[in-house]
Amino acid sequence: MKTFGIVGWKNSGKTGLVERLVTEISLKGFSVSTIKHAHHTFDIDQMGKDSFRHRQAGAMEVLLSSENRWALMHELRDSSEPNLNELLSKLSPVDLVLIEGFKNEYGLKMEAYRIENNNIPLVQSANDIIALASNTTHPNLNLPIFDLDDTSEIANFILKEVDLK
Repeated sequence: MKTFGIVGWKNSGKTGLVERLVTEISLKGFSVSTIKHAHHTFDIDQMGKDSFRHRQAGAMEVLLSSENRWALMHELRDSSEPNLNELLSKLSPVDLVLIEGFKNEYGLKMEAYRIENNNIPLVQSANDIIALASNTTHPNLNLPIFDLDDTSEIANFILKEVDLK
């Protein structure tokens, strides 16, 4: 499986970009999955539901299944968070996995950047970010820079970088 990361500060447009890229790349005939890193406690389950009650009771894993989808929730309890390679091994094979976040993991990455956040672009201190998708110009940066909303061009760049034709 080919992988490509989208990193950036909070509210930089990462999720919207990944969402648009999934649509664009899927329309080109490629199968796409995503992995998103969350920096805080999150819950995809709802209090009071049976699966929530199973986890609260101490189950290490709870698998939900219906005729439309299935989901596996795995509680880490006192274990450490799995690294990106461990998470990738849990996915079914696809042409491309878009990874949102995981800015400290190695791999091909593009930064999503919005000037409104008043942050210094990560690319200025990270040497594994190979391109920037931004809503402003960056004349001092020497790497490919795309308009944050130019999904088609960004998708073409990613497909070329991961050698999917």
